[in-house]
Amino acid sequence: MTPHPVQTPATAIPVFLSSALEVVHGVNEGDALSFADDLVPDDIYWFSGEPPQSRMMVEMHGTGDMRVAEGSPTGTPGMALHLDSCLIFMSPDGATTEILVLVAVDQAGDVEEVYALPLAPLQMRHDYRLVGIDRKSAPRKFAEVGCVSFTRGTMITMASGAQKPIEALVPGERVLTRDNGPQEVRWIGQMTHRAVGEFAPIVIRAGVLSNTNDLVVSPEHRLFIYQRQDALGLGRKEVLVRARHLVNGETIYRQHGGFVDYFQLLFDRHEIIYAEGIAAETLLLDTRTMAALPPEIDAELGQALARALPQHGAQSGQRFEAAPKVLARPDALELLRDAARGLPLPGRRH
Repeated sequence: MTPHPVQTPATAIPVFLSSALEVVHGVNEGDALSFADDLVPDDIYWFSGEPPQSRMMVEMHGTGDMRVAEGSPTGTPGMALHLDSCLIFMSPDGATTEILVLVAVDQAGDVEEVYALPLAPLQMRHDYRLVGIDRKSAPRKFAEVGCVSFTRGTMITMASGAQKPIEALVPGERVLTRDNGPQEVRWIGQMTHRAVGEFAPIVIRAGVLSNTNDLVVSPEHRLFIYQRQDALGLGRKEVLVRARHLVNGETIYRQHGGFVDYFQLLFDRHEIIYAEGIAAETLLLDTRTMAALPPEIDAELGQALARALPQHGAQSGQRFEAAPKVLARPDALELLRDAARGLPLPGRRH
């Protein structure tokens, strides 16, 4: 029997339709943003921001395919997606902005739509000059957006119970995991980004989820919350919640500005570890995030990680993830916090 391709949890990426960027001066004047083969350097694009940015749910398969996920608010579910290129634009003030181009293709191989994924915020009603077209770096940059990461200074619980800052960890050390006890760190990644757009981290203030200190993580990072009572009516007590879905602007917020040092921890399995006392996931290896691994990685380790792909996907915890609409209720964070502490829920008798 042929095994089914491994599917990892759908992730949301912020995209604009191609029509939000139109050439107003240059060879392709009047055309919307397109894929690399149709683009001409030095063309000037006007960013209207219309239609507005939306989120597209994307799922990765062990076969290497990328598709629009069911329930995606943008795009046609099941449609194949291809990462085309990374475009570099320059604004009038000399600042550069990178945009990833994704192309949706139907079963006949025809282009349905071209999407723009900005790696930094674009300014409405501004001109942008196309100064670079880079196909080679696009997979790595796309992978970096999808890598779940901790930030410098995050205290990780080791196998001994001791606390250690993530930047002091080295491969081979053993970290306490929720499901599999002490496990050896196989690889530690580090990247530095401007803390803007999709790279602006989420801050969870100390004590909000019983964390010892502020926990600062990447926006797509999933936190594991065990509810002693099923506060959100999900039919289960174990919940994975993406950090960006918990943002309330006060105790949990995006931290914009400056630079952020991100660290990724990779194990043989997709694990839940303890960071600042909060159970949080480690890097989920899939065909997208594999591109974030450096080319100089040890050959033997690289082969071992490639073999681990199916195991990561199978243990991704997809069934535990809470849908965004469930977390949209204004009291979601309070309910989760109280349920995790075992406090009585409103309207329930004990």
